[in-house]
Amino acid sequence: MNTAIPTPLDDATIAKVLQASKSEAASGRVQESDLLLARVAQQAPNHPAVLNELGVRMLARGAPEQAHALFARATQADPKHPTLWANLASSLKQLGRPAEEIDAVEKALALEPRHLSALLQKGAYLEARDDPRNAARTYQNVLACLAPGQEVPPHLKEAVAHAKAMVDADLAALTTKLEAPLAKVSAHHGGHRQRRVDLCLDILMGKRRPYHSQPTWMYFPELPAIEFFERSEFPWLDAIEAATPEIRAELLRVMVADREGLQPYIDFPDGLPVDQFRELNRSRRWSAYFLWNQSDAVSDHIARCPVSARMLETAPRCRVERRAPTAFFSILDPNTRIPAHTGVTNTRCTVHLPLIVPPDCGFRVGATTREWVPGEAWVFDDTIEHEAWNLSDTPRAILIFDIWNPLLTEAERDMITVATEIYAEYYATGAQGAL
Repeated sequence: MNTAIPTPLDDATIAKVLQASKSEAASGRVQESDLLLARVAQQAPNHPAVLNELGVRMLARGAPEQAHALFARATQADPKHPTLWANLASSLKQLGRPAEEIDAVEKALALEPRHLSALLQKGAYLEARDDPRNAARTYQNVLACLAPGQEVPPHLKEAVAHAKAMVDADLAALTTKLEAPLAKVSAHHGGHRQRRVDLCLDILMGKRRPYHSQPTWMYFPELPAIEFFERSEFPWLDAIEAATPEIRAELLRVMVADREGLQPYIDFPDGLPVDQFRELNRSRRWSAYFLWNQSDAVSDHIARCPVSARMLETAPRCRVERRAPTAFFSILDPNTRIPAHTGVTNTRCTVHLPLIVPPDCGFRVGATTREWVPGEAWVFDDTIEHEAWNLSDTPRAILIFDIWNPLLTEAERDMITVATEIYAEYYATGAQGAL
């Protein structure tokens, strides 16, 4: 192995040699690793990265005094690197110097507030000072820094797991403290469930994250972002739910007699920035049998599904030329996921009527996950991030249609209809429409 180090040493060369030294150590070749580190230390004795790596080795070998001296020199050489301050704090902790330890931690966090190691160190410091509540609040920041599904570095996994346990215990204690006072207030107001208060407190205590309306086209301001609307707000759904057996029978006949009418639901032209749908684009794994498609009635499909069409006409559907209504049977193949996405406008809402639901199917809107139950409809805002999955070995089928957002006034609906139709016509006519 050629261990020669070119001179003069620059940052790139030093980084390369240090990485080689770490690789040797990871492979169990400690002597070779130490030799590389010693050689680079001879030629760059005051480089902060070299001093830091030497300090890490000393700390691992139970020599906190030597480690502290090296980290102190490293922070003097590069006082704007948060990891150097976090490592200095580690050596000070082992030396039993808490005031200096927390000072170094705070310096690291001042440079990088999301520095995972420094946040964990601060939480541990507060725990050691018998301040579990503020420790838990610091650990909440640790968890907030981790993106969903993010892999935790192996050397931090145990500390992060401890942080989560501390946060969970703290939230449980806070929840217990809130129960009686909130129950008293609720009783004073008739004992009814206060759904929005529940959601507020869940977000406050980190039990769920807030999701906002993010339409891909038209955003209507000042409409609340409601993941799932209360079913009781849509009494007209009762009749549609009651017709579920007949609607399902029509779907089953279609799947036998008119499979050619099924088409890929996702059918984007090349070049659109919709990478999340790459696997499903033009794929029958997620197929649709349209009764209405962006205001156009599919007459032969409607003729095959007269009950479905008749029941859809009882809903407060949008009537917008070139845009709405849309209504279709949605077929999701086995072992297929619809990736997280958002709809085009919050002026409308989406209705699902489940028809065929095998096990291992689910649906998430924002922070709320539900399972479809055949014959039980729900209404949701599809401009809030949502996704669906069928992990079973049989297809899942639901009836999907759009309605006006119930929080719009009649005047707002009429004006949005006119504005949308003019917009659609303007761009449909191309350059001539701009004359």
